[in-house]
Amino acid sequence: MAGRFVRASKYRHVFGRGTKKEQTYDNLRISKNAWDTNLIKANPEYISVNWESSGGGAFAVIPINERGRLPELIPLFRGHTAAVLDTDWSPFNDSLISSASDDGKVFIWKVPEGFTLYSEAEEPADVAPVARLSGHMRKVGHVLFNPAAESVLASASGDYMVKIWDIEAGAAKLNLRHKDIVQSLSWSADGTFLVTTSRDKKLRVWDVRQEKPVQEVAGHPGAKNSRAVWMGEHDRIATTGFSRMSDRQLGLWDSRNPSEPIGGFQILDSISGVCMPFWDDGTQCLYLAGKGDGNIRYYEYENDKFEYLSEYKSGEPQRGIAFLPKRGINLHENEVLRCFKTVNDTYVEPISFIVPRRSEMFQSDIYPPTTGLKPGTTASEWFGGKIALPPKISLESIYEGGAPEEVPADYKAPSSASVHSPPPTKTVAEPPKPAPAPAPAISHGPPPSVNDNKESMARMASKFADKEEEDESSGDESFEEVPKPVERPPVITARQEEKKTGSVLSEAPTQLKPAPYKPSPAPEPTLAATAAPTPAPSAAGAAAGLKDVLADIKHTLEHQNKIMGDQSDQIALLVREVNTLKSRVNAQSVDREKDERIRQLELELEEARS
Repeated sequence: MAGRFVRASKYRHVFGRGTKKEQTYDNLRISKNAWDTNLIKANPEYISVNWESSGGGAFAVIPINERGRLPELIPLFRGHTAAVLDTDWSPFNDSLISSASDDGKVFIWKVPEGFTLYSEAEEPADVAPVARLSGHMRKVGHVLFNPAAESVLASASGDYMVKIWDIEAGAAKLNLRHKDIVQSLSWSADGTFLVTTSRDKKLRVWDVRQEKPVQEVAGHPGAKNSRAVWMGEHDRIATTGFSRMSDRQLGLWDSRNPSEPIGGFQILDSISGVCMPFWDDGTQCLYLAGKGDGNIRYYEYENDKFEYLSEYKSGEPQRGIAFLPKRGINLHENEVLRCFKTVNDTYVEPISFIVPRRSEMFQSDIYPPTTGLKPGTTASEWFGGKIALPPKISLESIYEGGAPEEVPADYKAPSSASVHSPPPTKTVAEPPKPAPAPAPAISHGPPPSVNDNKESMARMASKFADKEEEDESSGDESFEEVPKPVERPPVITARQEEKKTGSVLSEAPTQLKPAPYKPSPAPEPTLAATAAPTPAPSAAGAAAGLKDVLADIKHTLEHQNKIMGDQSDQIALLVREVNTLKSRVNAQSVDREKDERIRQLELELEEARS
């Protein structure tokens, strides 16, 4: 019996392990705002949670060691005048955090030293921001620190702008203008490029310091939100989104040439919630957490493909999720990753992803060096054009209880050697091969109609009839004069004439190109043998012509569907504006009625006095 071949992988048996309720972070009031963010962020010291609060916006910071049921009153980070939509921790300072709000502001906060949620005071003192960054005209939905440069922050707003802030200077140095609302953003490992997804269904790769997109292509075609994550030090980007039929999709893109996803979009399922992607550079794994379902599936990246590993399943759905940096995981339990998910908007549950091994020694093959707390460049150096990856630290030094030790820049971990910088899928030998395209090439003229095809077939039939008459009258003439390979497919010559006028699709020549003719070595060819091959070119020409017509119709329908989708989005926007104006008009009419009633009462009061 043939054996079953299983792909070798150190992470094939990774499993997710939940936490008991008493070990969660309970008694929280997580924000119910519908803006599409992760709601929580985490680092090895603290967890930030968007808070449901009245009288302005706030978020809570929870020390990672203070588990269980939290006090009814805890110190909050207050200062925004509207709901907090997103937060992000600095990768090089565990006490520094930024926040984005519906009030159009970006604030920078410093967690006080010795911060705790337990206090003897009846009303714990709230924390105030240390810096306020103003410049956006509408709500700010996302903030994200640069992973290589210190004190460099990106913020995305409803004004279609992504601003790059120098926190030390307190000003926005760069502006990336989009054509619609930005739905997600992710930095490259060296902080040079930024990938964004937008409501206009475009995927853009920005050269940030040039303030312009170096790549702009069509992303997921669905109407719902899409997300993108840069895959660490690779030049690859992973995206999640929806198809036109609302199926969830996963895409892998080459950032240098993202004309289409590598291998096409992969259909995940038909669940309606947004899929949140997270990349782990240490294990070379991609984690997908669904918003509104309790499952977290994970894939290993190898040879330009996502190999499915397994799935953590839970009956408790999550609205937000955050992944811990590698330097904060438990190395003694072979934990390769830890995440925190929100449950019922009341508590946060930690989930550990573990490699099942019995050895009690440090597992160097599953723990390659990771980024530490030292940045690659300062803010001024980065804005000046310097490019540098942050130095990496050895996790083995942390495992033994010592201080983190830096490793050489040219260090290559054995665990990532097989998947680091995989060869691109497109080799040098591929250019002669026609590039695959999801849609037919743009035509420079009208495609051949069915009537044209009929006329072409009629011409061929009459020409072949003339040939037969000549053959019958010629008697015993030589066989070589009859086939004439150049005249054999007359459809080609007609197509070439049409191409000169600009009416042939780019696919037609490759489809209609005949194979080189080689006469058979038969000694006595008959008339039937000479006439038999002739019907084949006519059938092939007709089929090719019909295929061109169908391809053009398909392209036209796709274009019309796209226009209808854009128009529906505009209609929805106009409806919202009309409803807003109606509410304002109603409020004004109520105010006028109140003013008239007050005047009547004043007149009645004056008459009563007189």
